[in-house]
Amino acid sequence: MLAWLTHQGYWALFLGMAAESAAIPLPSEVILPFGGYLVASGHLTLLGALLAALAGGMAGGFVLYLVGLYGGRPVLERYGRYILIRPEHMAAADRFFARYGAASVLVGRLLPGVRTYISLPAGIARMRAAPFLLYSFLGSLPWTLALLLAGRALGAHWRELEHSMTRLYAVLAAALAVAVVLWLVARRRR
Repeated sequence: MLAWLTHQGYWALFLGMAAESAAIPLPSEVILPFGGYLVASGHLTLLGALLAALAGGMAGGFVLYLVGLYGGRPVLERYGRYILIRPEHMAAADRFFARYGAASVLVGRLLPGVRTYISLPAGIARMRAAPFLLYSFLGSLPWTLALLLAGRALGAHWRELEHSMTRLYAVLAAALAVAVVLWLVARRRR
């Protein structure tokens, strides 16, 4: 896999991120740091890697958006299990999207786990394509750039990032949960 990524370069980043964003379990936490390593080793440029990864993520996310838009809930209920989508995932995404609307795409693309699936409720809710793509891009940019830069900084030690990401997820999830609770409390007081 890593040899293929090295040989294919930008196309590998595009395809890997498209697959990850289309709910195929290829973790961006491995693909992007390795892309950063390829930047550090001179195989790719940072801008090229960033554009390839973002384009792939947008393409994969748009596929799921279209599944939600044209197939809706019946398709997900019938075939979702094949891409690891369970009914409780759909219910949570529906609640989140109903509450926060289009901004949920922006926030959702920043969150591990949520980032892959937020496209589905956006399609089901019939969000217009242009705002969906804009918010998806804006939410994907920091995540993609951060992991590419981390991989570049780590150089040959990029694999160590994969192990650290598990801890980082827990911290980010806790911080996000606290932020959401504080925001909800402030909103309720108003």
